[in-house]
Parts: sequence; structure tokens; C-alpha cells
Amino acid sequence: MSRIGKKPIILPENVMANITGQKIEVKGPNGSRDFLTSKEVEIDLNDNQIIVKPRNLSKKSRQHWGMNRTQIANLIEGVTTGFTKNLELNGVGYRAALQGNILKLSLGYSHDIDFEVPESVKITVPKPTEIIINGIDQQIVGQVAANIREKRKPEPYKGKGIRYKDEYVFAKEGKKK
Repeated sequence: MSRIGKKPIILPENVMANITGQKIEVKGPNGSRDFLTSKEVEIDLNDNQIIVKPRNLSKKSRQHWGMNRTQIANLIEGVTTGFTKNLELNGVGYRAALQGNILKLSLGYSHDIDFEVPESVKITVPKPTEIIINGIDQQIVGQVAANIREKRKPEPYKGKGIRYKDEYVFAKEGKKK
């Protein structure tokens, strides 16, 4: 039995949910999102809570149960508070600047890197060494953060590069004479 799937999802007051067949649409202060659930589960909307149940006790139904419940909970969290990823730049001369819809990155290469910001994501640069990515879709926010980090991953000897705010980079010892 799924421990996560058993929990009902409580709808906040400022969120509206609409279920049509296997599709659930959620509208909140930050926007609206929808999700097509698996045919292996059924969704019920009572007053201010959503309950996800498996259609039968087959292995496949039980596998989809918790995952679909989590996806719906993420929809609700996205339209109410949103998702955030924080990146920091470590290295001499490493800077970020936002110019319109383009994020300009100076990462020690012979040229600046221009990263085009997707429309579903909002990027802010409070300091030249800090990038904050906000959005209502957890997958897109994480993917944009990973794409930016990919431009210069943190290296293990000096720790230079782009890393997540809470990321720990294991430092290696250099050559010994």
C-alpha cells in the first residue's frame, strides 16, 4: 500500500480544481496547470480535498498511485507558491547579468555565454554571482537550472563553476611534489 497515495491533498482557499475524466486542471494565484493522470488511478474531488485511489490492487495500479498523487500535489504547490532553484557562481571573474530575455554569463571562457530564458520561467540576478530561477512547473525550473549549470560545472580541485546553493562539491587534493 502506498503511504503517499493514501494522504488526501488539501486544496488551499485560493485554488480551484476541475476534474474531467483523467484530466485535472488547477487554477491559482500564480497561474493554471493541468495533468493527465494514469488510467490505473481514479481521482475524487470532495469539498476542499482531492483523493487519489487505485482502480484495482494490481501491481501497476499501486505503482501509479503514489506518483500520480505527488504530481497533483506539485500542481497545487506550483500555482500557489511556485518552485525556486538558486544557483551561485564561484570563480574569479565569473558573473551573470540579465539583459531583457537573455542571461549573459561570464564564466572564464574567451566569450560570454548567452542563455535565452524560457517564457514559463522567471530568472532574477540579485548579485552578479547569484541566479534565482522561479516558475510554476517543477520540471521546467529544474531543467533550466540544470541547463545553466551545464555551461560550467563545478570542478573538484578549486571549486570553480556554477553550483546549486545547497550543493556540496567534494574537494580533491591536488598533485604532491
